[in-house]
Amino acid sequence: MSFPIYEHKVSRELFDRATKVIPTGVYGHLGPAEGNFIPVCDWPLFGDKAKGAYFWDVDGNKYIDYMCAYGPNVLGYCDKDVDAAAIAQSKLGNCTTSPSRITVDFAELMVDTVKSADWAFFAKNGNDVTTAAIMTARAATHRKKIIFVNGFYHGVSPWTQKVDYPGVIPEDVANNLYVDWNDFEALEKLVAENEGEIAAFISTPYMHGNYKDNETPAEGYWQKVRELCTRKGIVLIVDDVRCGFRLDLAGSDHFYGFEADLICFCKAIANGWNVSCLCGKDSLKSAVSSLSYTGSYWLSSVPFAAGIACIEKMKKLDTPKLFREKGLMLTNGLKAAAENNGFNLVVSGEPALFYLRIANDNSMMLHQEWVAECVKRGIFFSSHHNHFMNAAMSDKDINLTLEVADEAFKVVAANHPELF
Repeated sequence: MSFPIYEHKVSRELFDRATKVIPTGVYGHLGPAEGNFIPVCDWPLFGDKAKGAYFWDVDGNKYIDYMCAYGPNVLGYCDKDVDAAAIAQSKLGNCTTSPSRITVDFAELMVDTVKSADWAFFAKNGNDVTTAAIMTARAATHRKKIIFVNGFYHGVSPWTQKVDYPGVIPEDVANNLYVDWNDFEALEKLVAENEGEIAAFISTPYMHGNYKDNETPAEGYWQKVRELCTRKGIVLIVDDVRCGFRLDLAGSDHFYGFEADLICFCKAIANGWNVSCLCGKDSLKSAVSSLSYTGSYWLSSVPFAAGIACIEKMKKLDTPKLFREKGLMLTNGLKAAAENNGFNLVVSGEPALFYLRIANDNSMMLHQEWVAECVKRGIFFSSHHNHFMNAAMSDKDINLTLEVADEAFKVVAANHPELF
């Protein structure tokens, strides 16, 4: 089978208009200057509509979407149950002077669902709750320093960035310490060198950074980290913004057999309706209550209704089990298609949000070429980011993906006879 090659005439026209009125046209990691879409001409830059596991760009091209809006699409775009709950709440009110009673319903559901949670603090973005977690840890411990894992991403606030980044000054990151993932001995040494000064250790549940293979925790790693933090009075923060509810509905800390002091949720919490949540232990409730920290729309009730419907549906479907099964079906098939065409496709991370890399050369160029050939035929991957499963993804979608992937491997092989 030969699949048609997509074109993006309308998308390019929109981008030309956008650059005149929007900084960089499309900003953030979705922007063409960020390096996730290479060559840029093979990707759509603007979408028109989405449903289930698919989205359509402004040129009418249909994609099976493995980026899932970079994570928020967990049940399928425009899920009827989640959207119905949101619409029903919108008829009662959204942003009102006093928060809606549904705020309490949602908080109770989060506490009942997340194993390590005694309370829930709502915001809008992942960055909001990771920042709240750092502020809470500092308020509780009266310490300044934070330990990060090298290769981290915890948002876009200055404290999350590096001193040579535009707009970031040395004072923003003066109290940041860094350690390699899975290196408990180095962490223990760093803590000893900064005895009594460390407020928090923050990490994702496993290392799912960009531009590198993802790494799950070594046996016993998190248990040793938990014991060290408890012994030294360090707040253990899990950034579950990306993984949250995809590995375990009780939290990714529960999936890996430990309990965080603070845990941050966002992407999968409400199937695209804008809400995030910081959950934590009773011992930190007074500290988080003391913060001067809020937002104009943080208590809007429509996303809370969507969140309740989303979490209840994820429980009903047992989505973590579903994502693991579908993810393995897809990634095992991709590895087989690669091998059949003479390529070594490395799959890393968890099946629910996997990372891909062609390992036939030391550069990223071969991998980028294969991903672009898939995108040109309607399978939306990203070259250097992990991918996501969603509950609307069918076996038929996965089988079509494997057919396109096989053709894309054949095209790349034909372009590079020197490899064989």
